[in-house]
Amino acid sequence: MFVLSISELSEVGMDFTLDMYFRQFWQDPRLSFERRPGLDKLVVGAEYIKLIWVPDTFFVNEKTAYFHDATTDNQFVRIFHTGDILRSIRLTITASCPMDLQYFPMDSQLCYIEIESFGYTMSDIRYKWNDGLNSVQVSGDVSLPQFKVLGHRQKTIEASLSTGNYSRLACEIQFVRSMGYYLIQIYIPSSLIVVISWVSFWLNRGATPARVGLGVTTVLTMTTLISSTNSALPKISYVKSIDVYLAACFFMVFASLLEYASVGYMAKRIQMRKNRFLAIQKMAEQKKNEALHASNANINDATNLDLGPGLPKQTVSLFCTLG
Repeated sequence: MFVLSISELSEVGMDFTLDMYFRQFWQDPRLSFERRPGLDKLVVGAEYIKLIWVPDTFFVNEKTAYFHDATTDNQFVRIFHTGDILRSIRLTITASCPMDLQYFPMDSQLCYIEIESFGYTMSDIRYKWNDGLNSVQVSGDVSLPQFKVLGHRQKTIEASLSTGNYSRLACEIQFVRSMGYYLIQIYIPSSLIVVISWVSFWLNRGATPARVGLGVTTVLTMTTLISSTNSALPKISYVKSIDVYLAACFFMVFASLLEYASVGYMAKRIQMRKNRFLAIQKMAEQKKNEALHASNANINDATNLDLGPGLPKQTVSLFCTLG
């Protein structure tokens, strides 16, 4: 199996698509022939596939697959004089790839292709990798926008099903996600939004429109960023690494908005207490003045009673001065 390209690795669909040359080797003594000079093998086209026996191989985790037929069917059969047969096909396969996104986007994924006979059990047919560790090769031109191909390995498995035991081959491909896109599009912008929300701490407490507008804008921007990030991912029930980071950024942005609300509330309470204290102080001064006026009036009344009621006011004033 030679992997030509890997075109897509989808988190939403939990699958990956690859284009490959799929080659099968088997032996059929009925097709052996006498070797002649310059004739030790026969190369025939796809039209002869229906005339000979071929293994009923299928891909266990395949979702969709198709043959290439431009400009003709991209497959051939070679029949050697010993009865050995080689069938080569060019295939494009979309196979399922269950992913664990707990550490997204700092994760690595292991995808695999499983090959098995559909109807023949191990008593009839056994699969093995024909060239050992070199049976699976990946082209050096394989590249993906968000992933790097770390490596691959191959295994031989015995699958036990209700209809019997089947021989199965598995090819595992390790992918490592590149952080560049998420660093530029998510991590740096969200960090800058948090820093922008801190600007409100240096604004005047009385600048209500500026502080409220800045706080609401940063909260809405973080909400939009979180929504756009999760829209490109499957609806999973566990928390991802990027969710923790974005939630921390959203909490800090929202806390800066609550800080202004709490400062405004405390300032209002302080002003109310100050106004109440001034009102009480004013009332105390008024009562003190009223008491002072009342005491002065009582002293004047007492003086008038001691001097007698028959004296004129001018005389009373004179006596008071002389006394």
